Amino acid sequence: MKVTYYPGCSLESTARDYADSIEGVCGYFDIQLEEVPDWNCCGATAAHSVDHKASVELAGRNLKLAGMLPNEDMLVPCPLCFNRLKAASWAFENEERDRYSVQLETRVPEVWDMANFFATHDMLKKLAGSVKKPLKGLKVVCYYGCMASRPPRVTGVRDYENPQSMDRIVKALGGTSIPWPYKTDCCGASLMLSRPDMGYRMVGKLYDMAQRVGAEAFVVSCQMCQSNLDMYQDKIEAEWGRKFASPVFYFTELIGLACEVPEVSSWLSRHFADPRPLLAKKGLLP
Repeated sequence: MKVTYYPGCSLESTARDYADSIEGVCGYFDIQLEEVPDWNCCGATAAHSVDHKASVELAGRNLKLAGMLPNEDMLVPCPLCFNRLKAASWAFENEERDRYSVQLETRVPEVWDMANFFATHDMLKKLAGSVKKPLKGLKVVCYYGCMASRPPRVTGVRDYENPQSMDRIVKALGGTSIPWPYKTDCCGASLMLSRPDMGYRMVGKLYDMAQRVGAEAFVVSCQMCQSNLDMYQDKIEAEWGRKFASPVFYFTELIGLACEVPEVSSWLSRHFADPRPLLAKKGLLP
């Protein structure tokens, strides 16, 4: 299967670990990623609040380039990028097209959030049929953040209050996904830099609730969420006066773990909150 792939800026730099896990898992399932040629920044996170026209045109250019490739589907691993690409697509369909210098003259592929793509019926069957080491006994909460599902009129997501894609993936891998009320709460995003006091409170609330429902780890599909939940645990624990010790997995890492993708050990070694003691305790360490 060949698909169009838009990595976005952070997967080329600070989120290279996420990119490696995506490439490893897609390679394992023979999903060929054809990168959008000469792609540019999608405009996240500031463009849409500074210049609406520019924000649509930045993302629109990527859609136009993607339309020149023959693939029907376009995978976008970053929820922020996915949100901006969907917003541009929606704008071209629902606003006056002539107001934009970029024109979508070609066919535009179906834009997929990466987790939603892996949670389709066919992909879940492939996942379940490829599991070599079921994630039995691993209890997690799936944290979606706020960008991959909202606003629903733009993203087209129906279960935007209670998304299920990663929950279904965890179940297919043999793990336990625990329902919880903070699936789509904000992680604080860049507040971790400008107002860490607020960011620590927002993420601390997520840690607290995950612990209260009995989860041992988080599963995410967003590199911003992963960074905010993973990097600052020691500071947040000091702020709250409590020990959380909650590993934060990308869903692609769990796929690699359950399917015994060879590179998974390298991915897991890059976390700040080391997930390996928990995996060793569960008999899941590769």
